[in-house]
Order: sequence, then C-alpha cells, then structure tokens
Amino acid sequence: MTRFSVLDLAPIIEGGTAADSFRNTLSLAQHAEKWGYKRYWMAEHHGMPGIASAATAILISHVAAGTKSIRVGAGGIMLPNHSPLVIAEQFGTLESLYPGRIDLGLGRAPGSDQVTSRAMRRNLSSDPDAFPRDVVELMDYMSDEPRQPVQAVPGKGLNVPIWILGSSLFGAQLAAALGLPYAFASHFAPQQMMQAIELYRSTFKPSSQLAKPYVMLGFNVFAADTDEQARFLATSWQQSFVNLRTGKPSRLPPPVEGYVENLGPQAQALLDHTLSCSAIGAPDTVASQLQAFIDRTGADELMITSNTFNFEARLKSYEITASLSSFA
Repeated sequence: MTRFSVLDLAPIIEGGTAADSFRNTLSLAQHAEKWGYKRYWMAEHHGMPGIASAATAILISHVAAGTKSIRVGAGGIMLPNHSPLVIAEQFGTLESLYPGRIDLGLGRAPGSDQVTSRAMRRNLSSDPDAFPRDVVELMDYMSDEPRQPVQAVPGKGLNVPIWILGSSLFGAQLAAALGLPYAFASHFAPQQMMQAIELYRSTFKPSSQLAKPYVMLGFNVFAADTDEQARFLATSWQQSFVNLRTGKPSRLPPPVEGYVENLGPQAQALLDHTLSCSAIGAPDTVASQLQAFIDRTGADELMITSNTFNFEARLKSYEITASLSSFA
C-alpha cells in the first residue's frame, strides 16, 4: 500500500503575508490529520519571497502543537547551513515536546542562492563530502551511546527518524549506505528519479532504523471538480516555478487562463519535466495519473504538494486526493 503525506511549501500569495501562510499551514495540517495523511512536512528555504518556512523547526512546533497524531517534520533541513549539534538539539527539543511524532529529513543543498547563503554566514568553499560526515555526526548525537564528548541536550537517546533527501544519485547512495529512508524531490526535479530509485534499492544496507528500502517521492496534485478547473488552478504553481527557474522568484500569483499555451519553448521545456510527476484534473483523472505513477515507480509513499492561490481550492485538492481508492 502506498501511503500519502503532505509537503507544505508554506506559500505566500500575492497580496498575502507570512502570517496568512502560517494560519493556512495549521489549518491544512489539521485537515490532513482528519483525512488520514501519514505525515506533514515543511522545507527549509531562504530568501524566497513566496515561501514562508525559513525557520523550519519553529513552524514544525507550531503545526505539532495544533495537531494530535499526524507525524510532523522537515522535508528537509539543509544541513550545510547548520552545525549537526544545533540540529540535534532543535529536533531533540521537538521530539521531547511531541514524542513519537517528529521526522527529520536532511538535504545537502543550501535552500537558497549564493548571495543568500553568504548572508547566512555559510562557508561556500566547504567540502561537499562534509555532508555524509555531518549526517553521521548528527545521528551519533541522537543515539543512545554517542561517541562524541559533547552531548546534545535534549537529543541524546531520542533517535528521531532521519531521512535523506535528494534530487540526484548522491542522496540515493548515501541513504542506501546508511540504511535510511530516501525521499526524492521528483515534484520539481524528476530527471534522475528512476535511476536514483534503482540505485537506492539495489545497494541498500539494513540498519537499526530500517530493515529494507523505503522510497518516498514528491508529487504535485491539483484536483478539482473538473479537468478544466484543475488546469486553471495549476497555473499559479506553474507561473511560480517558471519564475523561480528563470531567476525571478515571486510570491504565488493568481491563476491565469491559457498560461501554458502561451509559454515560449524554453519555459515550456522547464514545465515538461516537472509535469511528468504531477496529476492535474477531476477525481477520476487524478486517480488514473496517481496510479500510473505508483505502478511505474513502486513508491512506498507519496509526498503530495498542491500550491494553489486560493486556500479553499487547496484544501479541496487534498481532500479529493485523500478520498481516492488508491489511498485506502
């Protein structure tokens, strides 16, 4: 059975504020819990006018405090921006506050551009091989018997489930070598998805956290009463994605009639890759596209994202997705 979860990019819409985004985040999480989604994740991004989840651990606490049972976590924390000790303490604190409900997904991208990274006092000349070492150091801080002289308090012995995130073969190799679950960012970078899944599954080594491979894939869903309505709603995300990839990040814009049809070839090519990991349409259409994707990938879990300008339409998209027969 493929489980469904929620990836909330905490969108800030045109004319909206971060405070509006946070209210919507909590409301969506409460609905997702009621509808049976397995987990609710937010991601670390910096310097992006349309994404409000920069202080990811704080937002996780906000969501966990307002829900009761759904797992809440980071998809992910960009570990090169932080010391492993600080993240162990942050997520040790979250696990102490909300025991048994916290996930920690780790990525090696900065979650920003180079100028923003410098503003974060990040060393841009750091060794890319430091990421695996930092993951192992972080895992050690949260283990029952850390080998390091410094202790993470809270953190030691809490064993928060750790995931490796990625959009290339690097993350797949690391997750397999460490015996950790693997989440691939196919919702925005699907190019190496099938290669990464195969590499992860074929080289996986069991660990104390995980006995066999577990693959989560990002997937965009825009579900509405009709195919036409869903395609219209999806143009907000499509505009935002094209703006970001062409160096003009923006707040989430309102939908536009005929947006895709009027795109130039370069922007159309940008969207074509991402649309391969998306379902857009009425319930039957979305169900068919979801099932085809699951059949192709064998995903254990899908992390569903649905960035629509109208929040009520966003809720409805997630509700429709939860009601599909493949979710049962």
